[in-house]
Parts: sequence; structure tokens; C-alpha cells
Amino acid sequence: MTDDIRFDGPKPASASLHEAAGRIGALPSHIKPVADSMHVFGRALPVRCPPGDNLFIHRALADAAAGDVLVVDCGPGDDYGYWGEIMATAGIARGVAGLVITGGVRDKLALVELGLPTFSGRICIQGTGKNADLDGAVGEPVRIGAITVRRGDIVVGDADGVMILNPDVAPAFIAAAFERDAKEAQILDRVRAGELTLDVYNL
Repeated sequence: MTDDIRFDGPKPASASLHEAAGRIGALPSHIKPVADSMHVFGRALPVRCPPGDNLFIHRALADAAAGDVLVVDCGPGDDYGYWGEIMATAGIARGVAGLVITGGVRDKLALVELGLPTFSGRICIQGTGKNADLDGAVGEPVRIGAITVRRGDIVVGDADGVMILNPDVAPAFIAAAFERDAKEAQILDRVRAGELTLDVYNL
């Protein structure tokens, strides 16, 4: 459970966690951070947006708890900028841990400067509407690629991509990921000393 996870401690690497978890939970590879240095680690708050409309993201910001990561499915509406400087500033004020969105964001330079971990499918200047009559949701499961994201799932993202894990199994996999990184550090020492990867991996 999330009570067993220290979100204020070291952050697991997405690739190591993916391997340690048996290669499950990876979101589509085109979802990347607006700056490679960004690293998100928190609890998912799923959001479903109608194409080209971001009203439900505003509602999610009002509903979010500190440490939540907004995980937003925009359906087929990829080519819009659903999130920008104002919403990122509001997210920081609310204590949100980050944003993962299938669609676009804009104000990229401001987002990088603000530093709130922001992972998106693209950068896009086209604006969005705010129509209360359209169908969306906050807190209900969303499906992104092959992964269903539920409220409270663990979100880990960095320059390599984004991982989603069930909170019941996440603590063990996160511990295994740190152990894997420690072993890889020893492998790197051997490779730097001149050993062949064929020998290191007994290939």
C-alpha cells in the first residue's frame, strides 16, 4: 500500500522499475517529460477529458490532494494544449506532484522553469474549451494504451517514460528496482575495468 512508500525519498527509475516488475505497467512511449530532468513519483488521480476540452482538468485540480499526479486521458483529442503555465502554477499551489497527459501541453518554456513534472504526448499551441455539457470524469479509471489507471495507483516517470503500478504490489517492486540499480552499478564497474558484456552476462 502507499503507506509503505516514501514519496519524499529516493525516486525509482522507470526502466529499472519496469524490469523489476516483470515488464508491466509502461504507458505508451510517446508520453515524455517536457524536460529530461523531470522525475514524477506519486499517487494517480485519473482524469478523462472530452477531445479539445480541459474543464475536467480544472475540476481535478480542485479535487486533488497533495502528492497526487493527474493522469489525463484525452481520447482522440491529442492535438490540443490542455495544460499550460497557469494550470501548472495552480498545481504547484495545490501540492500536486505532477501531470501525465496523453494530449498536448503548451507554454513549454514556462513549464520547464516552473519545474512541476509534466509528461505529455506532445507540445501543442491549440487551445481548449470548457463545456460543462460534455462527457468527462475525475477519479474514475482511465485506459491509456494497454494500461488501466485507477485512483491511488503509483505513478513513476522520468526521461525514459512513465510506469503505473498497483499500490498493493508497488513497494516490493520499488525495493527490487533499487536492488537492481545497485547490481548494475557493480556491472558498470566491471565494464569500465575492461570486461566484455558477453562475459558479464554469461552470454
